[in-house]
Amino acid sequence: MKSRKLLVVYMILLAVVLVAMFQLFQFNKEKPVLPRDYPEIKKEGILRIVTEYNQSGYYVAGDTIEGFQYELSQAIAKLSGLEVQTHLEMSLAESFRELSDNTCDVIARNIPITSDIKENYLFTEPIVLNKQVLVQRTEEANNGIQPIRNQLDLAQKTLYIPKDSPARLRLQNLAHEIGDTIYVEEDELYSSEQLAIMVAKGDIDYAVCDLQIAKISKENLPEIDIDTDISFTQLQSWAVRKDSPILLDSLNSWLSQIKESGLYKQIYKRYYGNK
Repeated sequence: MKSRKLLVVYMILLAVVLVAMFQLFQFNKEKPVLPRDYPEIKKEGILRIVTEYNQSGYYVAGDTIEGFQYELSQAIAKLSGLEVQTHLEMSLAESFRELSDNTCDVIARNIPITSDIKENYLFTEPIVLNKQVLVQRTEEANNGIQPIRNQLDLAQKTLYIPKDSPARLRLQNLAHEIGDTIYVEEDELYSSEQLAIMVAKGDIDYAVCDLQIAKISKENLPEIDIDTDISFTQLQSWAVRKDSPILLDSLNSWLSQIKESGLYKQIYKRYYGNK
């Protein structure tokens, strides 16, 4: 009898726990995600950005932090009075997920503006003008084989890009344009800069990346050729959520002030040269 009573008590307790867990799950499931626009950001005093770990985004050089996007974000911090917290994420798709989940407020990287992506996100005024280029070895570094100059010659070639790179869509369209197959390998581990190193070493033959990143890589890798365009010049910007229009206006205002002061030109020249 005592064992039966204990069993009944345990079953009742278990039922209570299961009901509580179910209610908590339903509460979390139905709890709406509150919009996080500039008023909420200003109230907290923190602007959260996500960028990539490279010279275009954020990187550590000795005992200092550098990077084109990082320096722009620090200039915005001074203008706005906000603390800028930086999170690093190489995957663009994961960065958009974090933006949608309110984990971050801004994707601070050079994102090509396309009609598809504009349906879901808002974009700042252009940060840079950029384009996709083919990274290959020079004739001297490739046993006398001349670099590809005609996009038609990319047929049946294998081109490497980082996982979720915006170049994927451009290469798909290019394959249609030349009427032949271009094999695209999306590397889950390596960034554009690392793929350029692999091209220089002969581990792979071709990679595709932004001209700005290719220029930086070329300074340290004389073995690579970056003179063949894959795309036309594109406007590239930062992204925010659709429900953050006030933040978008604020970012555009701060970026305009940075450009008018001449600071933008100094930062740009430091990372991308005089153009």
